[in-house]
Amino acid sequence: MSNPYDAMWEKLNLDLEAHAGLLEVLGKFYGDIYMSQQGRLRGMEYLDFVLSEVHGLRIKELQDAKASGKKVIGTFCIFVPEEIVLAAGGIQVGLCAGAEIGKDEAEKVLPRNTCALIKSFVGFKLSRLCPFIESCDLIVGETTCDGKKKAYEIFSDYSPVYVMEIPQMKNACDRDLWKSEVLRFKSKVEEITGNKITAAALRDAIHLVNERRRVLQRLNRLRAAVPTPISGRDVLLINQISFYDDPVRFTSKIGELCDELEERVKSGEGIVPEGTVRLMLSGCPMAVPNWKLPYIVESSGAVVVGEESCIGTRNTRDLVEEGGSTVDGMVDAIVDRYMRIDCACFTPNTERMENIVDMARELEVKGVIHYALSFCQPYSMEAYKVEKALSNAGIPMLAIETDYSMEDVEQLKTRVEAFVEMTR
Repeated sequence: MSNPYDAMWEKLNLDLEAHAGLLEVLGKFYGDIYMSQQGRLRGMEYLDFVLSEVHGLRIKELQDAKASGKKVIGTFCIFVPEEIVLAAGGIQVGLCAGAEIGKDEAEKVLPRNTCALIKSFVGFKLSRLCPFIESCDLIVGETTCDGKKKAYEIFSDYSPVYVMEIPQMKNACDRDLWKSEVLRFKSKVEEITGNKITAAALRDAIHLVNERRRVLQRLNRLRAAVPTPISGRDVLLINQISFYDDPVRFTSKIGELCDELEERVKSGEGIVPEGTVRLMLSGCPMAVPNWKLPYIVESSGAVVVGEESCIGTRNTRDLVEEGGSTVDGMVDAIVDRYMRIDCACFTPNTERMENIVDMARELEVKGVIHYALSFCQPYSMEAYKVEKALSNAGIPMLAIETDYSMEDVEQLKTRVEAFVEMTR
């Protein structure tokens, strides 16, 4: 049976048969992991709807916006300042992919020992599976790792790519470099959109993105309650969808969900039985539909109450200072906020160690699971420093390295179950 969006997808040059297969697998996977949960919040129905329409209604919204003259900017990293795009009248969407369905195509141009995230977004492009990629007027890469840097060179053969250089240290000269990159990006966005960024537009954009961060900060405060009122899987989904959904609508809907959460917290109602082991995830980002590890953890007698990752607190912890009156002053505020990101690309990265320990203590977790994608050198190597910092704080850690395949699920489940028992 044909899909009502087939004509739109065909116009975007998707492989309709392969794309239908992806949606079918995604739907079953989502049902098994999310819809099987008991006691979910009513507010999660909106997230279920967004995910079900993520390649349909949301893409139509983007196409309608493009028809009205707006430009769509795709990104792979939280270092790309969305405030700049919004201030120029553009729309920013995340492009990271968390499935291995396009792996065979990706491995025709990438080494097999490339991290799964890179192979996934390249594979989605080469397999013609992602309507977000095909909707973009510009795709913005960044130099957070060597694998990405070189992959963007290949990706640029197929899509328009612009690359921002991310400093690798946090000295004064590194801030100068980063400010020059933000200004260069601002000029590029103004060129693409045809709109000059004004002080009023940038002020509004800063406030809009800060409001989305604030509602996610509120969500994190509420989920920290004992007993926790929402599953880690559901919070991960909320954070993932924040990169795709309209920011005003998303902020409003998550505000409503937080109101519902507050009622649960007041009544002492938890999503899991009292005494369930509280764990925290740390490390690499988890893009849709990479829900494997949280599902394993939460089906092994534990609950995830925090994520120290780019799809988690690293993305929402800091706000851009508001109140600026000039474009130059607000650009400085943006530069300062984004320089506080504690990505594993930085050396040294003592900020991340301190943030992980502080977060684990605040959430009263029994342990931390450090997650790294296979062949992700920055996070895999930094696991040593993380474990040392947590050990000094008396907090146990389990290091897991995996990819997007399901082949190691039973092995991972055995290790996680043992860790949960040990922390118990």
